[in-house]
Amino acid sequence: MGMNKNNIEKIVQLVIAELKNKSETEVENKMELGIFEEVDDAIEAAVIAQKELVKLSLENREKLLKAMREEITKNIEMLSRMAFEETGMGRYEDKIKKNTLVVEKTPGTEDLKSEAYSGDNGLTLIELSPFGVIGAITPSTNPTETTICNAIGMVAAGNSVVFAPHPSAKNVTIKTIEILNTAIINAGGPKNLLTTIKKPTIESVNKMMTHPKINLISATGGPGVVKAALSSGKKAIGAGAGNPPVVVDETADIEKAAKDIIDGSSFDNNLPCIAEKEVIVVDSVADYLIFNMKKHGVYEIKDNELIKKLEKLLLIDGKTPNKDYVGKNADYILSKIGVEVDSSIRAIIAEVEEDHPFVLEELMMPILPIVRVKNIDEGIELAVKVENGNRHTAIMHSKNVDNLTRCAKALQTTIFVKNAPSFAGIGFGGEGYTTFTIAGPTGEGLTSARSFTRKRRCVLAEGLSIR
Repeated sequence: MGMNKNNIEKIVQLVIAELKNKSETEVENKMELGIFEEVDDAIEAAVIAQKELVKLSLENREKLLKAMREEITKNIEMLSRMAFEETGMGRYEDKIKKNTLVVEKTPGTEDLKSEAYSGDNGLTLIELSPFGVIGAITPSTNPTETTICNAIGMVAAGNSVVFAPHPSAKNVTIKTIEILNTAIINAGGPKNLLTTIKKPTIESVNKMMTHPKINLISATGGPGVVKAALSSGKKAIGAGAGNPPVVVDETADIEKAAKDIIDGSSFDNNLPCIAEKEVIVVDSVADYLIFNMKKHGVYEIKDNELIKKLEKLLLIDGKTPNKDYVGKNADYILSKIGVEVDSSIRAIIAEVEEDHPFVLEELMMPILPIVRVKNIDEGIELAVKVENGNRHTAIMHSKNVDNLTRCAKALQTTIFVKNAPSFAGIGFGGEGYTTFTIAGPTGEGLTSARSFTRKRRCVLAEGLSIR
């Protein structure tokens, strides 16, 4: 065929048509995997998917969850790397551990336990049923972990989910949703069981929260996000901020306490909301605690001028944490105040007064302020004050059962860890299941499948009681 003008035009038209068909196919595939341009479309697709999900037996629903866990496991290293590179926060190797934890220890359909009452008047059955479509707001600090554990728990409960990821973690969240949806579809489940939009914004989150077809909102993030969810007029689960204190009394195993505290506070550069944020230690053992901390990749700042430099660097207007340093490595932060150390340094410690902003504000950085107190009574009182009433997490190192009991009762936190790193409280080195949606403000605590259900009562009078 000669390359005259007409032939060239035909070739160009064929190429354009092929590219258009390829583009349309890609868009269609993205939509089947839950990624939409508009909030309304994402919600409508989730409504259809949820109706298909509840037609499946619990056995088949569990097959979907198994497939989701397996597919994420294949992609854990990639997602962990992607989260680290996109957000610029935390440590890649710790993100692998967190993602593995949620895959292995997030409860599935076994969490949906029924109750029954039988007697002379018959049988009453209490069942856990889905809400329908859940709107789930996820953070930048733990984007994949929160998405994975929410997806497993919410689907186990029979819901579909419309995710609203933090804009600074949108790409890795979208990728996580695509992987999960691929697993669901390949296991015989409905397409678009998990949805989101390509370009999340504050406006799109607000639209999602007020949409009439969203039945429940789960908000994991800062106090502003939780407040917005609770003001939506819908049933909401709020997993807000914390400022976990760790209290050390004179009876503690100081060598172990020092290691545990640094392990917990430096894990993923202090991004987990459960992580130790400030140390309150009885004066008689404070020096020995600090001595042992420095055996575990710690740099101590003693110079008041350096502490002031650190304040100026990390706090805006002397109070608000500078987001540029959230989740950054300790050696990187130190370099910005003229202190050069190698990468083996995982945490920075400094003795400060109890009203220091490093104590009162949740930095989410590997910075650990240390406050001395005269005795355990003063320590408990201060711990209650600096926890700020978040009722999130607290840690204590002590061999005195009475002290442990008094501290736990005074703080009333959702998680109270004794003689272990903070992450034991979410099943990492401790017993029990895990979650990254810890609902202190609304009282559900460590959420699981049952948290995303509503109770229904089925009553049969004068029958099926066979006693």
